[in-house]
Amino acid sequence: MFKVTPNPPDSDPTSSYSSLDPEKFHEATERALNFYLKPEQAKPKKASPAGQLFTVVDGVDTESLLANLSENLASANAMINDLAFDLEGSRRHVALGILQVIEVSELLANRALDITDPREQ
Repeated sequence: MFKVTPNPPDSDPTSSYSSLDPEKFHEATERALNFYLKPEQAKPKKASPAGQLFTVVDGVDTESLLANLSENLASANAMINDLAFDLEGSRRHVALGILQVIEVSELLANRALDITDPREQ
């Protein structure tokens, strides 16, 4: 019977890595496997409470925090304003009371932002 592929060449049964130090080779192999299979993940600095969903990134400056607070209050103001004028009776009074608290909070946040960034006064 004719064989389509030839027999593989006779080779030395010893490993091609036998000339290397097996201990160093093992360490290098472990490092490579750990690098790809067990990447180090950043560990949180402090454990957050179990029910906490949102956090503010550490290192954010006060001006950015106040600017975002002011924008959030402006959005809440627009939403409750729209809702208040669709309601009637005591529900409208409750919505207008919430609107007033939001507006006062927005004024306080804008004033704090003005103090933080005196260039715009």
